Amino acid sequence: MPDVNAHSVDAVSVKSDNSLEPLTTLRLGGKASTLAVVSETRELVDTVRGCGGSAEPVLILAGGSNVVIGDDGFPGTVVLLRTRGVREIARRADEVVLRVAAGEPWDGFVADVVQRGLSGVECLSGIPGSAGATPIQNVGAYGQEVAETIVAVHVYDRETDRVVEMPAAECGFAYRTSVFKHSARWVVLEVDFQLTAAAESVPIRYAELARRLGVAVGDRVPLDQARDTVLKLRAGKGMVLDRDDPDTWSVGSFFTNPVLDADAWDGLRGRVGADGAEPPSWPAGDGAVKVPAAWLIERAGFHKGYAGDGVAISTKHTLALTNRGTGTTGALLALAREIRDGVHDRFGVLLHPEPVLVNCAL
Repeated sequence: MPDVNAHSVDAVSVKSDNSLEPLTTLRLGGKASTLAVVSETRELVDTVRGCGGSAEPVLILAGGSNVVIGDDGFPGTVVLLRTRGVREIARRADEVVLRVAAGEPWDGFVADVVQRGLSGVECLSGIPGSAGATPIQNVGAYGQEVAETIVAVHVYDRETDRVVEMPAAECGFAYRTSVFKHSARWVVLEVDFQLTAAAESVPIRYAELARRLGVAVGDRVPLDQARDTVLKLRAGKGMVLDRDDPDTWSVGSFFTNPVLDADAWDGLRGRVGADGAEPPSWPAGDGAVKVPAAWLIERAGFHKGYAGDGVAISTKHTLALTNRGTGTTGALLALAREIRDGVHDRFGVLLHPEPVLVNCAL
């Protein structure tokens, strides 16, 4: 299996010309005006504070796995985050709260807690990036979201010039988003996760994972079995980083699965293909349904391997837009627009990007 840390931020060197391309999993992006590397939380706060008020451009970059940076780079300070540390801060019966530094590599953290017999994030194995990025995106996969285990996020508030603790209820967690995602106000410093001491996983919710495990939805399996199976599923879809495989040079899923209200859902069902197959869906609360973006993309005519100028849809997974080694951010976004507009024309559904777009737009 490919090394999940094959393109981690620690595995690449910082170029003297401040190029951001080697610091992203897409291997795309221009240069930073200034590039600062920090390894301590206090150093992170001081560096951001030194950039002035909250209006001054600052980009915090750790694993670079969920960001698309424009070809013109970033006209400000990019802070390369390399803070580390995991410590237990509370234990109540079988519940354990761990405080994790924002720069801690996410999958290394997941591997560690699985080995320690702590459940709650095992189905989030193999996701690249850092622990501090997970609340920003409300990272989720295979039936789990980090919002289910996060109890607090410690941030530097650039508006008030204070370090504060934000309980989960103040983080605005929703499907693949939070109050942090499109705001320069807060800099994530540490994240508190509440996990459960258990030999088995939380109940398996995702049908594909349950099938691969050979269990029913709702069953539990040994923690290491859940992690190993998720890693294999992700690797088969090109979602585990591999420096030698361009199918993994992506930001993972480029588009979120659209959530449709009742009227939009009825409209979509009225525009299905000639075969009459109804789009797959699952409940999203309040009468809404969630529809797989991959299903819409494929049936709008965009197949795996569909190519643009030096970029392409992954040959393994329709939701991953990849750099084939000669691409640019402009070319990647042109392909994304083509897919977005094609899906809208065919089905009347507008797809939205999942990664954060920096100095570029879709």
